[in-house]
Amino acid sequence: MVLCFFYLNYNPSPKFYNETPIHSPEICSMETIKKHFPVMNLSCASCASSSQNILNQQEGVVNASVNYANADAEIEYNPTVIKPEQLKAALQSIGYDLMIDESEEAKENLEEIQKNKSIQLKKRTFWAIGLSVPLMIIGMFFMNIPYANYIMWILATPIVFVFGKQFFIGAWNQLKNKSSNMDTLVAMSTGIAYLFSVFNTLFPEFWHARGLHPHVYFESAGVVIAFVLLGKFLEERAKGNTSSAIKKLIGMQPKTVWVINENGTQNEMPIASIQTGNIILVKPGEKIAVDGKVISGNSFVNESMISGEPIAVEKKLGDTVFAGTLNQKGSFQFEAIKVGSDTLLSQIIKMVQDAQGSKAPVQKLVDKIASIFVPVVVIISILTLISWIIFGGQNGFTQGLLSMITVLVIACPCALGLATPTAIMVGVGKGAELGILIKDAESLELAQKINAVVLDKTGTITEGKPVVNEMKWFNADPEKFKSILYSIEKQSEHPLAEAIVHHLASNNLNHRNDNLFLKEIQVENESGKGIRGIYENEKYFIGNPKFIQQQNILMNDEIQNWMGNKLNQARTLILFSNSNEILAGISISDSIKNSSKQAIQKLQNSGIEVYMQTGDNESTAKSVAEQVDIKHFRAGVLPEDKVNFIKELQSQGKIVAMVGDGINDSAALAQSNVGIAMGKGSDIAIESAKMTILSNDLLKISEAIKLSKQTVSTIKQNLFWAFIYNVIGIPIAAGLLYPINGFLLNPMLAGAAMALSSVSVVSNSLRLKWRN
Repeated sequence: MVLCFFYLNYNPSPKFYNETPIHSPEICSMETIKKHFPVMNLSCASCASSSQNILNQQEGVVNASVNYANADAEIEYNPTVIKPEQLKAALQSIGYDLMIDESEEAKENLEEIQKNKSIQLKKRTFWAIGLSVPLMIIGMFFMNIPYANYIMWILATPIVFVFGKQFFIGAWNQLKNKSSNMDTLVAMSTGIAYLFSVFNTLFPEFWHARGLHPHVYFESAGVVIAFVLLGKFLEERAKGNTSSAIKKLIGMQPKTVWVINENGTQNEMPIASIQTGNIILVKPGEKIAVDGKVISGNSFVNESMISGEPIAVEKKLGDTVFAGTLNQKGSFQFEAIKVGSDTLLSQIIKMVQDAQGSKAPVQKLVDKIASIFVPVVVIISILTLISWIIFGGQNGFTQGLLSMITVLVIACPCALGLATPTAIMVGVGKGAELGILIKDAESLELAQKINAVVLDKTGTITEGKPVVNEMKWFNADPEKFKSILYSIEKQSEHPLAEAIVHHLASNNLNHRNDNLFLKEIQVENESGKGIRGIYENEKYFIGNPKFIQQQNILMNDEIQNWMGNKLNQARTLILFSNSNEILAGISISDSIKNSSKQAIQKLQNSGIEVYMQTGDNESTAKSVAEQVDIKHFRAGVLPEDKVNFIKELQSQGKIVAMVGDGINDSAALAQSNVGIAMGKGSDIAIESAKMTILSNDLLKISEAIKLSKQTVSTIKQNLFWAFIYNVIGIPIAAGLLYPINGFLLNPMLAGAAMALSSVSVVSNSLRLKWRN
C-alpha cells in the first residue's frame, strides 16, 4: 500500500494496462447512447477495474464505468461502431460477462441467476467451514496422531479444489490476460500452502536430511478458503441491503391493472400492455400503475413516495395521479398520460440507479490504487520470501513461505473497492426515501461544501400556484381579444400563464373552453421575459412591464396609476398588448409556502448565505424577501442575469446551490455547483439540475446537505479503515514484529481479518440508513 502511494505521488498520470479509452474525434462527434448493463463474475475491486479497462479499450466506446458494489457497468458508446454483443464478447474474453438482454424476462432471469449464485455460495461456504473445523483441530492439537498429514490432506483437498475452485479459475483467466485480482492472491496463497504441504507429506526425508522438521500447512490453506468464502457470503448479503431503496421503489409498481374498454367492460391487463389514452379503473386500496389525469370519480391518494408527507391528497376531476402512489377509500377512473419508462416512478427509479452506479471524485484515486494493488502485493510477498531466506536463519525458507502466504491472504482490495460505492448507494437510496432525488455521486459529495444558496421566487419560495386577482381591460373589447390571450398563454409552461388560462376558462361560462383556443396562432417564448404571438398578421405580446416597454409601446396615465396601485399591494403584473397599445393588465398574487421561512432560517443558521433572484417586480420581491427574512435579493432579473450572478459568487470561491423550478432557471441550475430543482417544476429544470426535491419543500435542502455530510463522513471512515488495515496488516504479515517480539501472523488469522475488513466497510455504510 505504501508503494501504491509512492507510485501515484511520483507518477501523476500513470499508464495502467488497458486503461486509456479509444475515442477518436470522429467517434466523439457521432451520436452516442448511454446504457447500464449488469456485469457478472466480479470478485473484487480489481475485477471492476480490469473489466472497465477492457471496455474502454473497445473502439466505439466513449466511456465505460464499472461499479463493483452493484456489479453495474455504465457504458456510453456509438451504436454504429460497436454493438452490445461485442462488448459482451470483450468481457467474456477475460473471464467476466455482460447481461445485454434488456427484456423483463431477462431481468427476472438475472435475479434468478443471482439468487442461485447466492444459494451456491452459501452451500460452498458452510461445507468449507464444516471441513475446516476438524482440519484446524487436527492441525493445532493432534499433529502427532498416526497419519495426521494424510487425514488433513484428505480434508483440505475438497475445500481448496471443490469449494474454492472459483478462485483458481478466476486466477487462471486473469493470468491468460496478463492481469490479476483478488482471485490471484487467494489462489497463489492457498495453492502454495497446499503444494508445499503435499511435498512435505510425501517427501519428509528431504527436510530430515537437512536437519529440519517438515511442517504442513493444510489447515492454513483450508481455513483461508473457508474464511474468504464466509467473507464473500457476508459481503453479498450486506451489499444486497445497500440496494434496498431500489427494491422498494420497484415494488411500488403493480403488476396488473383494470382497463375500461370502449363498451364499458373491465379487463385485467399486465402493466406492460398499457398504452397512452387507456382508461384505467383504480379500486380502493390499489396502487396506481401509470401517470394520468382523473376523468371520473374522486378519492384520497397517499403520495408519500413523492412528497414524503403521509397525509392523503384529494383527487378529483382533472387532477394528476402518479404511478406508485396508493389509492385509499374511493375509486376513480383516469386516462393514462405517461406509461412505461415515461412515468414519474420509472424516472425516479432510473435516476436512483444512475446515481448509485456513478462514481464520486474520490473514487478515481481509489480505482488507480486498486488497478496496481495486486501486482504490488505480489511483489511485496516475493520480497518477503527472499528477505526471510537471506536473514531468517535455519528456518528462513519455511517461515518466509508462511509469511509470503500471509501477505497474499491479508492484502485483499475488496474493502478498498467497497469503501466509496457502498456509501454512495446507501446515501442515494436514503435520499430517495426522503424525497430527494440525487442525480450523481459527485453532487452528493459536493453538497456538504455548499456555502451559498440562490433561490428563485415563484414555485420555490412561494407555492407556485398564482391566482389572478384582477384582469383590467384598457379601451379594448374583452370578447375580441380574450381568445388570443388564452391561446398564447395556453402554449406556455410558466405558472403565471397557467393562472391566466385558468382565470379565462373559469369565467368563460357561456362557451366551451376549446372554442377559446385558436389553432392558427403562432407562439414564440422568450425565457424569463414574456411570450409573443402572431394572429392574422398582427403581433401580440404578453409579459412583465419591462418586456412590454422593450416593444416601444407607451403606457398612459391610466395604466401607470393602475400598475402603481397593484405594486403597492405587492402584486405581480403581466401586461397584454398588440404592436400598438396595451390591451389589458393582469394582477396576480402567489402565497408563500408554510415551510419557506423556517427552511431559509435553517440554512442561514448553518452559516449558508441565502439569496433570492426573481424576474418579478421590485415591490413584490421586497415583500416576499421581508416575509422570509432574506437580506439579499434582486428583482427584474433575466435568465442570463441569474447565470452571471452565480458566476460572480463562484468567482469569490463560493460553492453555490441554485434552487428553481422553471425553464428560465435551467441555465442557472446548470451553471451552479449543485443545481436543485423543485419536483413539480418543468422537465427542463429537472433535467438541468443535479438534485430534485420531489415534495417542493425547501426544508429538504438542509436535509440534502446533512445527508451529503453523513455520506462523505462515511466514505472517509471506510477509506481510513481500508487503507490503515493494509498499511498495518501487510508489514505485520511480512514478519515485521518477529525480530522484536517473535510474533508471526498465522495465515488463518490473516484470512479472518481479510474477511472482516470487507464486511466492516459495508456494515459501516449501512449505518447511514439509521442515522438521523
